[in-house]
Amino acid sequence: MNSAHRSLFRSVAAHGILITYTIIALFPVFVILINSFKSRKAIFREPLALPNQDSFSLIGYETVFKQGDFLLYFQNSLIVTLVSLFCVLLFGAMAAFALSEYRFRGNSLMALYLALGIMIPIRLGTVAILQLMVSTGLVNTRTALILVYIAQGLPLCIFILSEFMRQVSDDLKNAGRIDGLSEYRIFFRLVLPLVRPAMATVAVFTLIPIWNDLWFPLILAPAEEVKTLTLGSQVFIGQFVTNWNAVLASLSLAILPALVLYLIFSRQLIRGITAGAVK
Repeated sequence: MNSAHRSLFRSVAAHGILITYTIIALFPVFVILINSFKSRKAIFREPLALPNQDSFSLIGYETVFKQGDFLLYFQNSLIVTLVSLFCVLLFGAMAAFALSEYRFRGNSLMALYLALGIMIPIRLGTVAILQLMVSTGLVNTRTALILVYIAQGLPLCIFILSEFMRQVSDDLKNAGRIDGLSEYRIFFRLVLPLVRPAMATVAVFTLIPIWNDLWFPLILAPAEEVKTLTLGSQVFIGQFVTNWNAVLASLSLAILPALVLYLIFSRQLIRGITAGAVK
């Protein structure tokens, strides 16, 4: 088997493994979606069966839109997620470019310091973060959540993008400098388009923890006007009684943005994940 055949085999194997994992990962989503269109009895009687004429019901979705301000929760989650994601990608890409392109004293220490954020969960600093937000008057604001999520997402973003940016040709960047391009134009016009698959991968893996997070919205922004979708869904979960129709319906609606993002960036995502499998 020559090198071309080996590369093709590795590429096919990597894509096959990714598709298999995707199917396994989406199966719980499929179960949630089909059960959100069933009556309560049908959910517990046949949880894996598709809705039919007898079991079909929209009571869960009706409850979601009648109780609580679902549109406000959705808006809060969307604003927090999109702003955090934009800042993580922008600042993370700029930091990754600086660490990979320029050599300066403390470069390795700075990269190690940023990598520690991957190994040390940010939730360990919840008490200190809460005290900081209280002292700055940012409790019960979307700004508090955005700042925390930016800090949470930057280490992984910098770590991944710096590896991809090291693979960008130095000749291309030097040619840009010879043509009179500033470092900012080299970054935005030459480097970013070449690492787009990596940025799509980082975007997907950064969005999911932010969109699904319950911990920091519960600690930092529990007020009704700034509740996120995940926190707002908890209104249907009681100590003794849980409205499973409404819970499944709210979860189904919450899944939609992540699925849309995956469909939009799926091609770039697969290219970013399998980039090292075809060498």
